[in-house]
Amino acid sequence: MGARAYPPLTPSEVVGILNALQFKFKRQAGSHAHYERLPDEELDERKIVTVDMTHSQFSVRMIKSMISQSGFKRHEFYKATKGTAKKI
Repeated sequence: MGARAYPPLTPSEVVGILNALQFKFKRQAGSHAHYERLPDEELDERKIVTVDMTHSQFSVRMIKSMISQSGFKRHEFYKATKGTAKKI
């Protein structure tokens, strides 16, 4: 059986990925932390990713949503840190 296209991630792994992709913590509303990245050479518009910090692991649907919010492709998102790069 092959590797999963969207291996599970924890909130701390997602925060690590976002930090590696130059997102900065913006604010937290309840359990939802918001990370922002301003436009630059890689991204043409401001991006905000919402991370629900209450999950032990995110579902595939939530991972896809966070990747989409980030403006990066799946492989770029997972390969942002050494730990998550090993998962794909």
